[in-house]
Amino acid sequence: MQYTNLGRTGLQVSRLGLGTMNFGPQTDETASFEIMDQALEMGINFFDTANVYGWKLGEGVTEQIIGRWLSQGGGRREKIVLATKVFGRMGEGPNERRLSAYHIRKACEDSLRRMQTDHIDLYQMHHIDRETPWEEIWQAMEQLVREGKVIYVGSSNFAGWHIAQAQAEASARHFMGLVSEQSLYNLMERSVELEVVPACEAFGLSLIPWSPLAGGLLAGAVEKAASGRRANKDLQERFEAAQSQLNAYEEFCRALGEAPADLALAWLLHQPAVTAPIIGPRTIEQLTGSRRALEMELDEETLKKLDEIWPGPGGPAPEAYAW
Repeated sequence: MQYTNLGRTGLQVSRLGLGTMNFGPQTDETASFEIMDQALEMGINFFDTANVYGWKLGEGVTEQIIGRWLSQGGGRREKIVLATKVFGRMGEGPNERRLSAYHIRKACEDSLRRMQTDHIDLYQMHHIDRETPWEEIWQAMEQLVREGKVIYVGSSNFAGWHIAQAQAEASARHFMGLVSEQSLYNLMERSVELEVVPACEAFGLSLIPWSPLAGGLLAGAVEKAASGRRANKDLQERFEAAQSQLNAYEEFCRALGEAPADLALAWLLHQPAVTAPIIGPRTIEQLTGSRRALEMELDEETLKKLDEIWPGPGGPAPEAYAW
């Protein structure tokens, strides 16, 4: 396994992150335990979750599974960098969501209880909250850091200007602020290259791509469709809209002798500011198969061809659309 710093921090994380969103809804507890054990054996030390995962209001199903895995001991907690998120609705009450200081405190305590740990290594804001001032958000996060319940703070689904605003407010408070941003980023969806990637580079944030395989479309969707496997309606519509590009992509992968999923992950690992794509395996096989991406070195010709198939926005703003 390869390791790198989480943004501008001294913390070392694996270049692949284990996403746990499938634990509970699609992967049962026994299989989830096996995947986490295998991830440790592979050297993956960055585990990512969220309090809403499991999709049962207020239950934090996935965090509970992680907690029971950690409770087995064997140094599991000490071997991982544990990341979770706050923002989503966790109850029926008006204050059981978003980023008020009230909700941040309660959500953190609840996540700690569910995961059976005394601290969260990376506490990520799952979405921007336009209704809560930064002075309130940072005051709450600072308190959690002082208490040792949170070590680092990150964001997710922020725009570039949200990152700049957050860091300006944190700097004024002499607080470290954000160390990472978790964004939708893959060959098919490259909007973050306009503003978010430059912001991460400027402020020393780690960029953590979620959905690196575009929900499976970059993992051999054409071949799977030919074998008769059907996706859900939304994924099927996206597949049909991009089928010509997916055909070209999989043909290029065959020419390289590489699996589509591996090439998609390797491409992300070659992008500026990217630290660790979050892979969300449902099976052991999906987890272990991801190792190939770490070994791949993509030359300029390969990167250029991928840009031709999946053109991004043209680089950072404003040059991407002006001059």
